[in-house]
Amino acid sequence: MATSDAPDTTPEFDTSQPTIARVYDALLGGKDNFAADREGAALYLKYVPDAGRCAIENREALVKGVHYLARVAGIDQFLDIGSGLPTQKNTHEAAQEINPNAKVAYVDNDPIVLAHGRALLATNNSTIVVTADLREPQGILDNQEIKDHLDFSRPIALMIVGIHMHFHDDEKPDEWVRTIMDQLVPGSYLFITDFVDTGEPLQKGMERAGLESLGNGWIRTPERIEQHFLGMPLVPPGLDFLARWFPEDPEGDVPAAEDLQPYQRILMAGIAKKV
Repeated sequence: MATSDAPDTTPEFDTSQPTIARVYDALLGGKDNFAADREGAALYLKYVPDAGRCAIENREALVKGVHYLARVAGIDQFLDIGSGLPTQKNTHEAAQEINPNAKVAYVDNDPIVLAHGRALLATNNSTIVVTADLREPQGILDNQEIKDHLDFSRPIALMIVGIHMHFHDDEKPDEWVRTIMDQLVPGSYLFITDFVDTGEPLQKGMERAGLESLGNGWIRTPERIEQHFLGMPLVPPGLDFLARWFPEDPEGDVPAAEDLQPYQRILMAGIAKKV
């Protein structure tokens, strides 16, 4: 992992309050979490007994999306915002098994991600981890480590995977994403997963779990999720439930939406291309 010349000033982190990254880690069966995070994960499991499987499906969708971007789209630079802890196969592993020279910049606002990420990626010079927040997109664009690591004159895949649900629409999160996409060249991509609202009780249960455990976690209609892509064209198969979403094989046989298990109708994914 690339490092800067600045002294190591990894900030301390509060273990008494759950964080998105650590609750997600707990749901994935990871070990980089604390009692408060496990309590948060337990709330998800209370309302959505298969919440752990949802988390795993979201991670599997991340891998499917990165494989498409690296193998089919030819992308070799990834800016993964809200990356969380590298509990299971993560962006750098998925990208670098297709292209060993692929570069990944992880961004998360949880200081523990920086601390653990630097330790886990100490021998990977193609991957960096920085602490920053999507709420301040210009700060991400101005971050010197990111600017040194990624070539903004070439296409980049911007990944906002499993993050939008943690921001209320009143915060205008699409505008944060737009600020970053505006600085990416044509041929870049935007990859998103989000909680969906098609009127099912379990989807409402997921929202309730998020609001009670983290104070956020809103569901949105498919039409609203499509607006996250800022009017850019989606690559096939478009926006769909994760279990039906295979961008490398968009014409393949997939189960009908009504045949999915209820927990499989909680998240949707899509990738759009900037033209």
